Amino acid sequence: MSTHKQRPLNGYHVIFLTQSAMIGTGILTLPQKLSSLGYSQAFVPLLFGLIACLTMWPMIWLNSKYKNDNLFRINEKLLGTWIGKSINIIIVLSFIIFLAGIISDYMNLIQTTALTEQTITIPVLFFLLLLLYIVSGGIKSIARFCIITFFLTIPILYFLRWSIEKGDISHVLPLFNFNGTEFLNALKEGYLSILGYELIMFYYPYIENQKKAFKHALIGVWISIILCLITTLVSVMYYSEWQLKNIEFSVLHLFKAGELTFIERIDIFGITLWVFLILSTVAGYLWTAKKGLDSIRSKETKSHDYIITILIFLLIILPISQELLERLFKLSNYVVYVLIIWPMFLSIIHLLRKKQVQP
Repeated sequence: MSTHKQRPLNGYHVIFLTQSAMIGTGILTLPQKLSSLGYSQAFVPLLFGLIACLTMWPMIWLNSKYKNDNLFRINEKLLGTWIGKSINIIIVLSFIIFLAGIISDYMNLIQTTALTEQTITIPVLFFLLLLLYIVSGGIKSIARFCIITFFLTIPILYFLRWSIEKGDISHVLPLFNFNGTEFLNALKEGYLSILGYELIMFYYPYIENQKKAFKHALIGVWISIILCLITTLVSVMYYSEWQLKNIEFSVLHLFKAGELTFIERIDIFGITLWVFLILSTVAGYLWTAKKGLDSIRSKETKSHDYIITILIFLLIILPISQELLERLFKLSNYVVYVLIIWPMFLSIIHLLRKKQVQP
């Protein structure tokens, strides 16, 4: 088999896989998540970007030592089969719950704004079928969809022009007017909005030019960070501090400031177009969860896609108490946070065991 077929992802694929995984429903609520900082949140995404750069480096370094293995295989190699598989099970379960949380948030948003008198069962079913179709083509198919999504949705930024015109730039000053405790609280609540770049640990073996993977991934990260920066900056200009704290999905309300005679409700248009961003985000996570299940069962089969999708559907549709769901979603968020720093721990294990472990 040729190297190109084994490693089908070029630099552009890596850039947009990274960028798309970071832009889902999180950016819609980012201003509210950072509301504890008040108007000082405007440039906080830049700090998040620096943290993303610092935490991504150990990921790439570890993967570079095991060029043909994803994180699931690295866990088993460094920690042993049983411990490695146990951790992989936790990761897969967390991703399934995480996926259900993202899709549920988006569907509830649709229900409260566009489909107020309908249940979400049919929209969820159609969404998951479309998601399965995208993921069935493999990681390169997902990467191509991410590229299309970026250029299809980036014109949404145009609709912020009215919010900028009606906003007050003086709200931005003074810059970074917060203490360490306030920033840590905002980090805990808001950093989840830019997660997604950690998926590179799972598709790294499919990257054609692995030596430039870090560079390409960083480009993707900073595209997302710039989009988050625009979001928080315009929100700070347009909203009062009370509105930043209390308006959910405040980014959609920015679109309502628009004035176009041929579109009655720009926010509905924005929500509809946003489905591409949600699909490009969750496609990467579903593909990764499937690879995890392949690794756990030591068997590669497409049926794992269907198993995971059915579990996601049941989590969203079944009459599970909202309190239990919130706990599960929060727990999965914490696991994803741990996954960000997990390569640092594995790197230490690698240095201690590098003579015993064959890459």
